[in-house]
Amino acid sequence: MKPSFWARRAHKWIGLFVGVQALLWMISGVYMTVVPIDVIHGDHLAHAAGDALQAATPRMDQAAVMGRYPGITSFKLKRLLDRDVYEIRQGAQVALIDAASGARISPLERDAAVALARKAYQGEAEIVGVEWVTRAPQEAARRPVPMWAVRFADSGDTTLYFSPDSGDLLARRHSLWRWFDFLWMFHIMDYDTRSDVNNTLLRVAAAVGLLFALSGAWLMFYSFRWRRSA
Repeated sequence: MKPSFWARRAHKWIGLFVGVQALLWMISGVYMTVVPIDVIHGDHLAHAAGDALQAATPRMDQAAVMGRYPGITSFKLKRLLDRDVYEIRQGAQVALIDAASGARISPLERDAAVALARKAYQGEAEIVGVEWVTRAPQEAARRPVPMWAVRFADSGDTTLYFSPDSGDLLARRHSLWRWFDFLWMFHIMDYDTRSDVNNTLLRVAAAVGLLFALSGAWLMFYSFRWRRSA
């Protein structure tokens, strides 16, 4: 058989194999370029910036705090829910200490999580759910547990995740982010963790896509050669 026959045959079958994935790459790529990344991150939905410290607020001496809580490896003073607190780290453990009394206030209770969510949230929707999460869902899979999940009744089904140990805003999740994550899974072909951009399946698909392009170039060579002969 002529080489042109094998060029067309290879191009057809490779295209059939890689075509669906190429379409998914295009669809996910369009979404990623149309929707701004700041919107995906939810920066317009919640702000995590803390309040300024009050200079006149009485605070326990840091040496006294370290004496009460031995093994401190890091130490930070910050403002949380209208009072100054010390955030201390003892190895892998993080805790919040009331800066005035030295009393431990973490893990934060439900009411504190609700107050943090209302303070951070930039919309006008009401809170419709508060959940103590001990097993992270897919949308917050790389965040440490346990954590508080506070959900709002807005059009994007916004959910804010807070650390009960530090009071930090761990993640902002909403419908546009969830669509991004879903399409990202297809884009990188990681259907498990949705984070491995060097997985074997993606490498195989990329290699097959290269073969498809090369077979097309091969076919084009024979097409132009036929025209010259004619």
